[in-house]
Amino acid sequence: MHDEFLCHVTAYGVCGGRRIGVPLGTYRAPTLALALWWLRDRASWIAERLDPSPEAAPFPAGALVPVAETVADVPALLRAWCADDGRQERVAEELAEGRLVRIAANDDTTEYELLAESVDALRMQRTVPALVVPIG
Repeated sequence: MHDEFLCHVTAYGVCGGRRIGVPLGTYRAPTLALALWWLRDRASWIAERLDPSPEAAPFPAGALVPVAETVADVPALLRAWCADDGRQERVAEELAEGRLVRIAANDDTTEYELLAESVDALRMQRTVPALVVPIG
């Protein structure tokens, strides 16, 4: 069992023709449960900022606009991932086995990436490929 986990959240977009990553947070979780909690918390945090509840606060006129039907609904994908106990269990199993876990969702302009990995695995050479968890 791996005891400590390093978690990262990054948003990627294109600026000046180059892919740019903007770090949105890092957490060194002392337990598996806290690593999973932090990943869910950050996914919910991103979802709420991309798709706030109009009743939650007063917004200026025109601040919230609908997007085309063809654009992926990243907030809905992230919220669904947070609520899916089966996916959470799979992520927990992969992390407990020392594998890197990557959760990603993207719309037409930005990719949102959540990563977690055992600190022990960072110290060892990886022999198993990363788990990529599709959520959309």
